[in-house]
Order: sequence, then structure tokens, then C-alpha cells
Amino acid sequence: MCNLKPVKNQKSMSTKIQSLLLPFLLFALFFITVPTSGSTMEKGDAPDAVSSDVLDPTAFTLEQAVRQGLRANPRMAAVRAALRGAEFGEKTAGTAFYPTLSANYGFAYDDKPTMGGDREAWTLNINLNQPLFTGWRLLNTHQKAQLAVERARVEVENIELNLILLIQEQFLDLLKARENVRSAQDSVIRLQSQLQNTQAFFDVGLRPKFDVLQAEVDLARAEQDLLIAQNAVATQVARLNTLLNLNLSTETDYIGELTYLPYAPRFEESLETAYRLRPDIILALKAEEIAGKDVEIAASDFYPQVSADLDFYSRGTDPTVTGTDSRPDPWWTAGVNMRWKAFEWGRTRYATEQARQDVLRLHEETANLRLEVSFSVKSLHLKLEETAARIAVAQKAVEEAREGFRIAQARFQAQVGTNTDVLDAQARLTRAEADLTDAMADYQLTLARLFAATGERNPGLVVP
Repeated sequence: MCNLKPVKNQKSMSTKIQSLLLPFLLFALFFITVPTSGSTMEKGDAPDAVSSDVLDPTAFTLEQAVRQGLRANPRMAAVRAALRGAEFGEKTAGTAFYPTLSANYGFAYDDKPTMGGDREAWTLNINLNQPLFTGWRLLNTHQKAQLAVERARVEVENIELNLILLIQEQFLDLLKARENVRSAQDSVIRLQSQLQNTQAFFDVGLRPKFDVLQAEVDLARAEQDLLIAQNAVATQVARLNTLLNLNLSTETDYIGELTYLPYAPRFEESLETAYRLRPDIILALKAEEIAGKDVEIAASDFYPQVSADLDFYSRGTDPTVTGTDSRPDPWWTAGVNMRWKAFEWGRTRYATEQARQDVLRLHEETANLRLEVSFSVKSLHLKLEETAARIAVAQKAVEEAREGFRIAQARFQAQVGTNTDVLDAQARLTRAEADLTDAMADYQLTLARLFAATGERNPGLVVP
């Protein structure tokens, strides 16, 4: 019978412990499962993501190439992962408002116990802590985390804008390289024809051997230029395949040509659009707001920190903590605690002032960024006007150079012109065609950079 009594007490105490632990565990489980503000993006989600229409993996227009790059480029996957991380950070900051449940369990030995105390004791402590006032530190920390999420979203837009511009630049460089190939092929054909004519005149004794050699040298130089231009095309295709996350050995057809679409936006409108839409300016403003929250977080140590605690205790002479002679039953306590660091040699004041100076620094950097943006937009406006004028001049030069080459050939056939006249006219025509290609490419590149400078997404470079 004596052996059964401790077992009965042990079961009774275990029942008491379980009955007391159950509310704590249910309370903790409730707060663990309650979602905080903000939602987490799934793996494939992205803000303002482009449409996921299935594209032909071997043929892309400019707009389709941009959309493929935004969908498949690893840089976008990386920045979207950073956004998801920021959203989890906001959830983490939000949990600080809720109570925390902790447990302590251990063994202690007292070599000089008090009267009626226990020399050896096992102790179980379950604590529920609720912050009541932290000098607004928790609130500001959560708001800072929310701003971090907003900043991460803007960073996604910033990377998207930069990637759009990069793909557009490489695409236009490819179109330029193709035009250079076409011009080089025309040059080779013209020089081959001239070499045949010169050779024919030489064969009948009407032209010296020097003219034939001169024509052969110019043809060889044109063929080298053609090889260089063809390699430039292959290099640009490989670069675009890299940006679009395609296999480098894929035979990809990038469809398009250099065109001139007149566009003359007003500088003031472009500048206003840039101030409103450019992600880097928005990022700078978000950084100022976050720095302002850091000031308030640092200043929270000026205030007392107040919290409430609910504790459950149970002691025992063995690991089952079923009671001791001095404390046979478990007990609980509840209280409110206040901790106030009254003096720390100015640490909090210095930290707060340091945070304020950081706000001032970011404010001045934002002002400088606005100045740089205004210059960038202005310079691109001037460049757009310049390239548009160059196109008109280059088009006229090509027409005149073609007519000059035709006349030089006719004079040569009539034996009133020299081989050098024809070769010079051909070289002038090739240069005129190259100047027109450069002007057309520079115009569209400037157009793409202007849209990027104003923060506007225009994957297909469609002008209003």
C-alpha cells in the first residue's frame, strides 16, 4: 500500500501539470498560426510581371525578347527572391507584438539550503511574456520592415527597367551589325564587279596591271570588313541568348530592322515623369523613410520598457518535478515589470544623433540624384535631336554617294574616268551607308535610354 501512494501523487501532479500547460500551449498555438499583415509570394509570382504567353523559342521581336528576358533572366529570379525575403522579414517583425512562450527545466544543488529548503531540486518554469510598452520600438521596427518590403518591390521594378534597357541596347546593336553586314556585302559585290571590269580592260591592254592590283586589294579589304561584321552579328546573337537565358548554340532569329519614328517629347514633361516614375528616386525616398524609423528606434531607449509576465512553476526532488517537502504543489505568479536605463553616458543620445545624421546624408544624396536625373534627361533630349538631324543628312549623303558611284562607273566604262575614281566613289558610298546605319542605331538607342531615364517601360520602343 505504501508503494502505491507515491504513484497516485505522481499521477495527480502530472494531471495538474497537464491541465495548467494546456491553456499555455493552446494560446501559443493560436498566435503561431495567426497570419501577420502582408502576404508571401509564391515561387512563380512577381509584381508587375509580364504576361507569360508561350513564345517561339527561336524567333523574337524586340518586345518578345524583352518579355522573355524578364521572365527567364536569373537576375529577375534573384531580386524576386529578395522581395520574398523582405516579406518574411515583415512577418518576423510583426510577431514581436504577440506574447512569447518559453520554458525552463533544470536541476540545482544547494550546499547550504535554508531552513526547510531542499538541497537538490528539479525545477520546471513556463513563462508567458507580453510586451506592453517599448518606447514605440516594436511599432517602428514593424513599420521599417513594411518599408523594406516596399523598397524590395521598387528594386524589382528597378532591375526590370535596367534589364529592359540592356536587352534593347543589345537588340539594337544586333540590328546595327546586320546592317553593317548588308552594307559590307554590297561593297564586296560592287568591288567584285569593278575588279571584273578592270581585269577585262587589262586583258585587252586598255588598263595597267596597277589598276587590277588596286581593285584586288580593295576587294580583299572589303571581304575582311564583311567577316568582321558577320562575327559581330554572331556575337550579338550569343549575347542576347545569354540575356534571355537561351542555349548559346540555339539558332535564334531576332526579327526587326532599324527604323526612324519621329518623337519629340517636351523636356519638362519628361523630367516630371522621371521624378515620378524612376525607381532609383523612389528607392532613395524609401531609404530616407527607413532611416527615419532608425532614428525613432534608437530613441526608444529614452523610454521605460514595460512588459507583463505569467509564470508557472513546479519543483521536485526527481525529474518528474512532482513536488518537494517544502513546495509540494506547483504555483504560478503574474506581474508587470518596468526596466528603465536611466544613465548610460549618453549612449542613446549619441546613437539617436548618429541616426539623424544618416537621414540628412540620405536627403542630400536624393537631392543630388535628382540633379543627375535632370541632366541625364536633358542630355538625352539633345542627343535625340542630334541623331534625328544626322539621319536626314545621312539619307541625303547616301543618295548622293550612290549617284556618284553610278557616274564614276559610267565614266570608267566610257574610258573617261579612272579606276581610282570608281574605288573612291565606292568607298564614299560605303562610308555614307555606315553613317546612316550609325545614325539610325544611335537614334533608337537614344530613344530606349530616354524611356529608361524617365522610368517608363516600353519593351517594343513604341512611340506615341
